[in-house]
Amino acid sequence: MASLGPTLPGLAENTGASISAISILFTARALGSLAGSVWGGRVYDRLPGHKVMALMITGMAALTALTPVVPLLWILTAVLFLTGVVQGILNIGGNALLVWVHGRNVGPFMNGLHFCFGVGTFIAPVIVAQFVALEGGLLWVYLLLAVIILPTLAVGLLPSPASPEAARTGPAPRHDPLLITLIALVFGCYSGASLAYGGWIYTYAVEMNLANETTAAYLTSVFWGALTLGRLAGIPIAVRFKPQAILYADFTAALISLLAMLLWPRSLAAVMITSAGLGFALASIYPATMSLAGELMTISGKVTGLFSIGNSAGSMLIPWIIGQFFEGTGPQSMAVILLIDMLFALGVLAALARRTAARVPTLVKLSEGKE
Repeated sequence: MASLGPTLPGLAENTGASISAISILFTARALGSLAGSVWGGRVYDRLPGHKVMALMITGMAALTALTPVVPLLWILTAVLFLTGVVQGILNIGGNALLVWVHGRNVGPFMNGLHFCFGVGTFIAPVIVAQFVALEGGLLWVYLLLAVIILPTLAVGLLPSPASPEAARTGPAPRHDPLLITLIALVFGCYSGASLAYGGWIYTYAVEMNLANETTAAYLTSVFWGALTLGRLAGIPIAVRFKPQAILYADFTAALISLLAMLLWPRSLAAVMITSAGLGFALASIYPATMSLAGELMTISGKVTGLFSIGNSAGSMLIPWIIGQFFEGTGPQSMAVILLIDMLFALGVLAALARRTAARVPTLVKLSEGKE
């Protein structure tokens, strides 16, 4: 997922597209993830999860290898859409199956899962940086990434955990639509910010003359590397603190980190500070949100799919919005848009806290009635 940002100028050159036009790839991939999320969760409720994931991994490898050889933007957009579908289904599986295994104690394990995600997003820009100056480097980057994906097919050999839907004998549990919507919005704010920053910081650094292509790729790795370290730090933090407290701290720290880039947009040091600070701050948002959702409701494949719709919507909209302002208003618009996103996220968290507080008396009464 992290390879798209640093290779964006190369893909634009391959297809003869402008930077604003090539930004449609972010939207296409996120829209595909949205489509995969709509029905992907239901697949895990009905079929062995690890077998489904193995099939999606095969598709991911094939689509990754195809990406650098497509000469037309509309065909590449279709390839990225299908890549998004596969990614969406894989993300649902990884998160939902982990919750099914560990239940309310999933917090540290969820951080561990997303720490591994961070490792991949840190390595990808480094690989790009090594190949970017070579003739045909774009092709070798994507072929290498496709090969790296293949060993994870071993997941298909493992026994799959059972879905709560498969184990249920009574009527389906009722879920609060507003609660699901609020949690989906938190996912959307996080995902949009992380993919937008990770995807656009390379082009930002080059367009602002802050760095050459190799250094800009390493700048991308600083962001994803900080996110990886944050995920590792999040494992013991998740044991000691409640998910809501973690989320407030994360979004506030992300907001503060963006101020450095907003105040000193032409300073490489300031952008480096923002990259590191924002990556670390965003690191534990997804795991903490998933843990919070597990405390508030039963997490089935269908519910995870609904969360992924919000996640995909943020991934689709925010990078695309930045692309529309990037050339016309200037690269500095990226920091402003991300700042607005963080403020909106804090507002959603406040609404979520009120909704959760309103539900507590009802939950207590139901518990007393059972006793």
